[in-house]
Amino acid sequence: MDILQIKDLLDQLSQRFNRPDFIAPDPISIPHRFSKKEDIEIAGFVAATIAWGNRCSILRSASRMMEFMGNEPHRFVIEASDKEKKPLLNFVHRTFNGGDLLFFTESLKNIYQNHEGMHKVFSNGFRETGNITGALTHFRKIFLETEHEKRSEKHISDIAKGAAAKRLNMYLRWMVRKDKQGVDFGLWTDIPMSELLIPLDIHTATVARTLGLLTRKQNDFKAVVELTQILRKFDPNDPVKYDYALFGAGVTKTMI
Repeated sequence: MDILQIKDLLDQLSQRFNRPDFIAPDPISIPHRFSKKEDIEIAGFVAATIAWGNRCSILRSASRMMEFMGNEPHRFVIEASDKEKKPLLNFVHRTFNGGDLLFFTESLKNIYQNHEGMHKVFSNGFRETGNITGALTHFRKIFLETEHEKRSEKHISDIAKGAAAKRLNMYLRWMVRKDKQGVDFGLWTDIPMSELLIPLDIHTATVARTLGLLTRKQNDFKAVVELTQILRKFDPNDPVKYDYALFGAGVTKTMI
């Protein structure tokens, strides 16, 4: 299969999976429950944070987080009393526990009260550096300025140490990317879709290697950059639309 055939295949797969019926079984369905910008941002962030493993399990856990927050994530982050926050300690999703969730709510409070919100933190990082790498680095710095246990840091990927940052890049796809299909939100218009990085997980990486689009063996940040550069040749304005193609083909184990 030559490069033009691969592009044609990925375009077809993107159209197949980038559609409203993709939403319900995916973690992106959690922020889709809300209409308020800040609710979407917070619900999306915490859902993306625990998005590894079985998708049904992710949805159950993310729904539970929303219930803990009274299905008003922004209000909860800003106004919740210590008594309201105490039940968070009962939460657990794999290695993400109640202490992590409590820290996340405190850090988000700091971000919305002192840094003008998630959007502003990411956009400031992008504006200062001109790339998503800088935005991710800046966000991690701000997020971790709130007092926390060292163990919680593993839930905010560090690209300086080579992490692929799949969940953060997926979150950015949700917030930045926009098209007529309405799966992604396109709320943050000051960050160009063209600059987004592919959310690299085992599904996208396996399919990309099968198609000869990715040569690097490790699923790390260098692999993210390598694959994204190829996808930008296919669509310079919207390279991460191919996340739907690669992920969808990997999950369904089909190329057609």
